[in-house]
Amino acid sequence: MASKRPKTNKERDERIESEIVVDCHDSDERVMGWYCYLEDRLRFPFTATCVSERVTSPLRRGDEVEVIGMAGQDECPHEMLVLIRWDRKKGLAVPLSQLKPGPDADEQTQEAVADWHYWVGMGYEF
Repeated sequence: MASKRPKTNKERDERIESEIVVDCHDSDERVMGWYCYLEDRLRFPFTATCVSERVTSPLRRGDEVEVIGMAGQDECPHEMLVLIRWDRKKGLAVPLSQLKPGPDADEQTQEAVADWHYWVGMGYEF
């Protein structure tokens, strides 16, 4: 994700506070809140484009991938990971913050990914 901090979005902040991290008292609960929110809102499969490179991921800026699911909850203690179709493997986990959904992603998916990008971009942590 780009290092430029997004503009404050009161509507998005309110949704995050009231739907995702509501009643969360520690980082484990915030991780669970985000995981459940994304698992519920993302509609798979959808195409996505890599918008940033990470040393922990083989994706390069501009790569188009098919997102096929959430990585297991145990794989997401520090950031949200999604599975992409990769080579002949069933799925490879990559950071959701690297990906921008394509036009085939429904509005709910677009909004949920934008919420996660906002959270990360604002520097919020679990």
